[in-house]
Parts: sequence; structure tokens; C-alpha cells
Amino acid sequence: MLARSIFLTGCSRGLGLELVKQLVPYTDTLIATCRNPENAVELQELAEEHSNLKILPVDVLRHETFDDIAEEVSSIVGENGLNLLINNAGISPRSTRINFVTATAMAETFAVNTTSPLMLAKAFLPLLKAGAAAAIDDESEYCIKNSAIVNMSSVLGSISSNTGDRSGGLYPYRCSKAALNMVTRSLSSDLNPFNITVISIHPGWVRTDMGGPNAPLSAPESVESMISTLKELTFDKSGLFFNQNGEEIPW
Repeated sequence: MLARSIFLTGCSRGLGLELVKQLVPYTDTLIATCRNPENAVELQELAEEHSNLKILPVDVLRHETFDDIAEEVSSIVGENGLNLLINNAGISPRSTRINFVTATAMAETFAVNTTSPLMLAKAFLPLLKAGAAAAIDDESEYCIKNSAIVNMSSVLGSISSNTGDRSGGLYPYRCSKAALNMVTRSLSSDLNPFNITVISIHPGWVRTDMGGPNAPLSAPESVESMISTLKELTFDKSGLFFNQNGEEIPW
């Protein structure tokens, strides 16, 4: 088992949907969210098949609703709190070379990719503290015995890696993921006293609507690797940036 309880955003398609499929067997409670659950046919079918899968409507741009969502999650997980928050929802605008980038695209991408994960972590902090404090025996089947926040980032947000033939451009996406990595680093410091692990993870270049048809990894391959990496997640890794295989990426 990976964690006692998991909350996941952006689950209607792509990596999010695949994460739901593969995480269901590894948790007692998986709360999967998307903006319009009524239109997420495959997600609804999974919920019918698995009693431990709950679906909640969450619009990550409506930050003012996050406190209410946290209350609803609390009613599901109870006094044991939340053990794993995965901020997966994200967007990547097209045509973002310097001649085409717009202020609107920058603001919208930051709102989804950077601000939402931070504000969700803030709203869920009492749940995460409770999860970290709830007693889980060292010999238990759960790999994550405290609480953790996993921010879905990208190697495109690595400043050190933005060199060579494939550098530059993609301003909204690159900048928002670099900023998300700073959120990860700051949260890891602020939440250290509460035994809450915080990391960024790059899922690899994946064949999704965002990654495109030429990406080398399928969604099932990426998710399988990420879950293996999360099974090895310990508190001493907090504040770091990994790829899907568990290899550290430079900031």
C-alpha cells in the first residue's frame, strides 16, 4: 500500500486518469477530482468498480472554494487526516515563443500550475498535519507513514536544464513550473516541523494531449514508474526534485 488516503487533482484524462487507475489498489481511500465529473465517463466507471474511490468536483481556478473542499475531504478521511496530496492538474499553452507569448497566457498558466497547488496545500494543511500525526506503525503496509505533498512539475521548469538546442520558449509553462518548484522548496521548509514531506516530480515526456504523439513514454509507463518512486519516498527527500524513475533533477 502506498498511503492510507490520497487526494488527486486533474483526473478526467491523461496522466491524472492513469494515476487513478494505478493508485486505486494502493490506498484505502482515493479522492479523485476534476472540474466536471459528470462528463468524466471513464472516471465514473472506475468509481462504480472500486468502493474506495470517491469523486469530487474541483475547479482548481476557484481558489475561494478550497476551504469548503477541505471540509468535504475531512468528512471522508476522518480524524486520520490526509496522507498524500498530489497536485497533478496543469495546463500548457501553445505557441509560446517570444514573438507569440501574451500576458494573459502567462497569468492563466501561473494560476493553474503554480497558485492552485500552493493554495490547495494551504487549505489542506490541517488535514495533512492530522495525517502526519496519526499513528502508523513502522511495520505497517503503508509506504508513506507521515503525510506528503507531490507537485507534478516538469524538467522544463529546471533552470539548470534550460540550455542547448531545446532551450528557450514555452514561457508560460517553463516559468510556472519553475515557480512551482520554488513552492515545493518553500513548503518543504515551512512544513518540516510537522513531518510533512514535499517534493516535485517530473513524469517524463508522456504521450498525452499535453505531451503530444511523439513522446517516448505511454501514460501507464510513466505512472508505474512514478508510483515505484513514491513507494520509496521518505522524509529525508523532502524539498527535492525527481524524475519519474526517482533520479534527482537539478533546479
